[in-house]
Amino acid sequence: MSLLFSIENEFSVPVEQETAHYPVGRIFCVGRNYAAHAAEMGVEVDREAPFYFIKPSSAIVMSGATVPYPPGTENYHYEMELVVAIGAPAFRARVADAGKAVYGYAAGLDMTRRDLQLAARAKQRPWDLGKAFEQSAIIAPMKKATDYVADLAPQRITLAVNGETKQEATLGDLIHSVPELIADLSKYYHLIPGDLIYTGTPAGVGPVVPGDKIHGVVDGLQPVDLTVGDPE
Repeated sequence: MSLLFSIENEFSVPVEQETAHYPVGRIFCVGRNYAAHAAEMGVEVDREAPFYFIKPSSAIVMSGATVPYPPGTENYHYEMELVVAIGAPAFRARVADAGKAVYGYAAGLDMTRRDLQLAARAKQRPWDLGKAFEQSAIIAPMKKATDYVADLAPQRITLAVNGETKQEATLGDLIHSVPELIADLSKYYHLIPGDLIYTGTPAGVGPVVPGDKIHGVVDGLQPVDLTVGDPE
């Protein structure tokens, strides 16, 4: 079979102590997974079940990049997140077994066109324009789960803009834990290696403008950095 044209569809993330990269297939994102963030967004938390949205793999940008201020928005927000990389198939996984599907972890940013997201939410429409846009999933190099910690609860997750701390929490503040997210998501999808899960953001989200420098940290992982460039 021949193709009319080729497209760039190879997106991958470096892995510590590996020469090969982790290829990215799907990017699942979890909404309202920190109670304080849900409160600042004026919505209630559903503690019984998480909810999700999806970004395209083409949204991936490596830490350290300068990304142009995106088109169509006047309210461009950062959201600091722990990213989970799937390394083994999982379908209808039990919570007790779900951790076995994790390949690694990374620090990431779910960049958001907040005005477009809120406009869609007000009309009960999908969030695609606000969330699933180009260069909106920033990620740092990944650490394999076997090289990380068994207990994710005490690690701090923080974000600063131009050196000023804006977000600060611990992974223990997650409403739905990583195994719970994998177990729930695998009810609806056959999770496979290449799938990423952005696990939600703490309170303190806010806007950035051209020239701003974002620095995010999850204890024990490489930091994620982003510079906001001028609009194209």
